[in-house]
Amino acid sequence: MKFTLSWLKDHLETTATLDEITYALTDLGLEVEGVEDRGAALRGFTLGYVESAEKHPDADRLRVCQVQTDEGVKQIICGAPNAREGITVVVAKPGVYVPGIDTTIGVGNIRGIDSYGMMASERELELSEEHDGIIELPAGNVGDSFVDWLAEHDPAKVDPVIEIAITPNRPDALGVRGIARDLAARGLGKLKKREVDAVPGEFACPVKVSIDADTLEQAPVFFGRMIRGVTNGPSPQWLQDRLRAIGLRPISFLVDVTNFFTYDRNRPLHVFDADKIAGDTLRVHRAKGGETLMGLDEKEYTFDEGMTLISDDNGVESIAGVMGGLRTGCTEETVSVFLEAAYFDPVRTAYTGRALKINSDARYRFERGIDPEWTPYGIEHATRMILDHAGGEASEVIVAGKIPDTRRAYKLDAARVQSLVGMDIPESEQRQTLTALGFILEGTLAHVPSWRPDVQGEADLVEEVARIASLTKLEGRPLPRLTPGVPRPILSPMQRREGIARRTAAALGYNECVTYSFIDEASAKLFGGGDDATRLENPISSEMSHMRPALLPGLLQAAARNQARGFADMALFEVGPAFHGGEPGEQHLLVTGLLVGRTGPKDVHGAARAVDVFDVKADAEAVLAAMGAPAKSQILRGAADWWHPGRHGMICLGPKKVLGVFGEVHPRVLEAMDVKGPAMAFTLWPAEVPIPRKTGATRPALQVSDLQAVERDFAFVVDAEVEAQALINAAMGADKAIVQEVRVFDEFIGGSLGEGKKSLALTVRMQPTDKTFKDKDIEAVGAKVIEKVTKATGGVLRG
Repeated sequence: MKFTLSWLKDHLETTATLDEITYALTDLGLEVEGVEDRGAALRGFTLGYVESAEKHPDADRLRVCQVQTDEGVKQIICGAPNAREGITVVVAKPGVYVPGIDTTIGVGNIRGIDSYGMMASERELELSEEHDGIIELPAGNVGDSFVDWLAEHDPAKVDPVIEIAITPNRPDALGVRGIARDLAARGLGKLKKREVDAVPGEFACPVKVSIDADTLEQAPVFFGRMIRGVTNGPSPQWLQDRLRAIGLRPISFLVDVTNFFTYDRNRPLHVFDADKIAGDTLRVHRAKGGETLMGLDEKEYTFDEGMTLISDDNGVESIAGVMGGLRTGCTEETVSVFLEAAYFDPVRTAYTGRALKINSDARYRFERGIDPEWTPYGIEHATRMILDHAGGEASEVIVAGKIPDTRRAYKLDAARVQSLVGMDIPESEQRQTLTALGFILEGTLAHVPSWRPDVQGEADLVEEVARIASLTKLEGRPLPRLTPGVPRPILSPMQRREGIARRTAAALGYNECVTYSFIDEASAKLFGGGDDATRLENPISSEMSHMRPALLPGLLQAAARNQARGFADMALFEVGPAFHGGEPGEQHLLVTGLLVGRTGPKDVHGAARAVDVFDVKADAEAVLAAMGAPAKSQILRGAADWWHPGRHGMICLGPKKVLGVFGEVHPRVLEAMDVKGPAMAFTLWPAEVPIPRKTGATRPALQVSDLQAVERDFAFVVDAEVEAQALINAAMGADKAIVQEVRVFDEFIGGSLGEGKKSLALTVRMQPTDKTFKDKDIEAVGAKVIEKVTKATGGVLRG
């Protein structure tokens, strides 16, 4: 949103400086993005006086002028028709940059005669489009700065332009009037009255307006009137200056009027050339689909079903709230104009503008919300300006539909400012602030003005009071301590585990990654996701269409990007949520690590080697141990299909309690994600780690037996598909009080065992509890081991 300082002062009676105004705007939430010093480009131009002007001896249209400057009399050759003796002009000396022609002036030689500068026109100084002659000033002292002369005699041409950022919740600040109201409420001046008397109608309006019944929700109200006998031409200079200052190109007076009120009052208007309207009725209706219109931007648009249109007997003439049509647009030949002031639904306007890819000032304001109650006043203001500058006579105002009812009120509780914001503001000051902003106070109720669609509750009243008072006055205060002494820890067990997992993984040499929670559908499906439940309604891009079902795809994508840049050896980890649904709570915390490439020189006596499954197994167990997982666990198969079927393991406490998975990522997944493998990874579920029943800083008592442990070896012949873990589990169950450890030390396949068989050799460590073992005790435990293994696996003791 751009506006000039003088434009602001049309609405605000103030003595505040530019710096005070810009500071207050930012403090009020209307952040100043920049202030354009329009006089900066004119600093080098000075005033001169033409002493004489004689015809160039070799050019009929050129004059050799002797010009008084602050550096004495200079000879300047000029081709302007009004270059003559006795006028005060604007001089650009050699070395001065002229913005309108993008040229730095130098000493020139024109047909044999030297020229020491230039006398400028308004277009060359970008003051207007006037270029029929050089600038003639009514008065001025030779050598004075032209910028200073403008500031005194025509300040609008060097008026500072202020640009502010408007948040979507402040549509009222899209008009200069709304900005002035905020500043007046802050105390930087007084809001001026800018009302006009209603213009009486001289005749009945020959153009009627109808709104289809199914369109009243999209276009609740439409005001219109005809003004005939107008003279449409260039706008007054002050209007052109204002529009040009904010980056708009003056077109013609009738069009410029609509642009002026769009920025002055946040009131978009539209003008039809009344003589080009076919029939006697403008119809506001929904599109059936397929209709077309040549817009004012000379582009053809085709409409989808349901878009709001304005049509006459010839068809569509305007896109409601977005853009008018070229056929009924006003030109310099227009003598009768139909003026429209309507209110259109913000949501429907936004959908239409987005679908048609039209970014107009009207759409920008309608979709954020204009003041519906100012609609009839807007048409009166615009009518008065047209009559004052273009002449003509106005018809009676016609109205279709009715103004939507936006009345609402909320309770003003003075104590809530302290409880919500922490500022002590007297109730009288709060009421004064809201009154200055246009709220009507009746007892404890604050009635919201129609131009503030963003105020939707009591908390918004508090926000307005605090905003005007200035949040810079908010002081930090420590919360009162309820109990003396050191406060109790506030982190939950899961929060502590999350921090422990991060520190442990980093200590193991992994680099932490923080990837997006959104991934593409194809990657999500590789890891069991990608369904409609986790699909985003409005994704940032097609590569971020679904919530991630696991952390591993994000790490693999990071690995692929690093490999593409020449980094082959990586150890990455991430701690964060993954999602198994789209509802609140349908997420779970994961810890995932990834190893790709080769290990560092710290392994195998300084020699690097390819990473393997046992690297990630050791790291996964280290992280689990740091989080407090029990020392004893089982390694089982049967994890998801993105793990290599024969090179992975699930760390379990029983068959159903899975703490984590480690192993090699399936080559199919690596190929789909463009990762050069092999890649080893682990994923842990911190929430599955049991919380110890007793917690404390002391360690349990050390229990050491002074009785001799005994180890016995057993070799079992089993089917080739039987897992070693099954034998270990069976042997451990032979006598849990005595069997302390079981480990595999040999595997033999082939030979005399036959097809489909293998031999697994186990070492069983037995620890006596109360007395030294005798041979019969050892044999009894051994028999139980054989019985348990045979029953569990079908294996027989190898002879």
